[in-house]
Amino acid sequence: MPVFSYLAYPVQGGKGELLDDLAALDYCEVTPAENEEVLILVTDTPNEKKEQELQKKLKQLKSLRSLGMTFGHTDE
Repeated sequence: MPVFSYLAYPVQGGKGELLDDLAALDYCEVTPAENEEVLILVTDTPNEKKEQELQKKLKQLKSLRSLGMTFGHTDE
């Protein structure tokens, strides 16, 4: 079960849209920062195949400017 946490940076003025986009994805828990234009994203997928599918979906989000990993763990 891969578990990762990220700082998700929206396109300019797109924090609300990015929050909605990430919250709509399976295996994602997203929390907005209170004082910054950044979101905290934690993903927890059941296996590597689902993780790869999620990564592909994340890359397609138009509201996402960049994603910085802060922690990652896989059971291998």
